[in-house]
Amino acid sequence: MTISPERLKQLQNLPDSEIDTSDIPELDEQFWKNARKVEPVSQETVTIPLDQDVLNWLKHQTPHYQTLINQVLRAYMNQH
Repeated sequence: MTISPERLKQLQNLPDSEIDTSDIPELDEQFWKNARKVEPVSQETVTIPLDQDVLNWLKHQTPHYQTLINQVLRAYMNQH
């Protein structure tokens, strides 16, 4: 989703009292009972050779194909 610089400025200047939060459920004790802290995973940039057809397929799936590659590798890692 894209947003114009003008609209972004409008939203940034919107007072909290004018933000409609009626569709956001309250966080009850059950939520906090099951909540857990998750530390972000740091990333490292690497260069790997990929077959051209594999790379083309990934690029056609999403403009965020590098994130997709990471997700595919993580799924594989979690299964093994």
